[in-house]
Amino acid sequence: MAQDTPPRWDRKMQQRLARGEAAALSELYDRFAPLVHSLAHRVLDDDEAADSTTRDVFAHVWEHPDAYDPRRGPLRSWIAALTQERAAGRLRKQQRDGSPEQIEEKVRTASAAARADYIVTSMPASLRAALELAYFQRRDYRQTAERLGVTEDEARRRLRLGLQLLSSATTRALPAAPPGAPRVPPGVGRAQ
Repeated sequence: MAQDTPPRWDRKMQQRLARGEAAALSELYDRFAPLVHSLAHRVLDDDEAADSTTRDVFAHVWEHPDAYDPRRGPLRSWIAALTQERAAGRLRKQQRDGSPEQIEEKVRTASAAARADYIVTSMPASLRAALELAYFQRRDYRQTAERLGVTEDEARRRLRLGLQLLSSATTRALPAAPPGAPRVPPGVGRAQ
């Protein structure tokens, strides 16, 4: 799992990339390649395509470091969104055999799953631990509270917040389809 980075690190990294420091790209790759590859693989379900998408993402970051806007969020989130966009575009190209509705449904489903993975790995450890206890180990909120050493109210709060974060995985809009990709009519099979 990639580590959270402070905004200052993000800005310095962007400046180093803009100056063309190869060491900065190497450092960025070491930190975020596992995230990029896992998100791409989650969407594409193919190691070779995930490898190619990973290369594409880091090439884009290297060539366009100014595309990142620190005011819009962490570098990690921008890279994850870029990965999702690239992987969804690649999936659309691979799936040209199906109907536009089938293609968009597959892209939507894979993208939601990738967003859920990203959200879970990015959420604070306290929320992630509560969700893991409640949903993977089938503990109720009382058992979760006891296991975490917190009050029952705190356990319920953590579970509620974790679930709210996860629900955003299915409510966020998909990246725009690239030019020439099949389009789904408004209101059909797309998250709003």
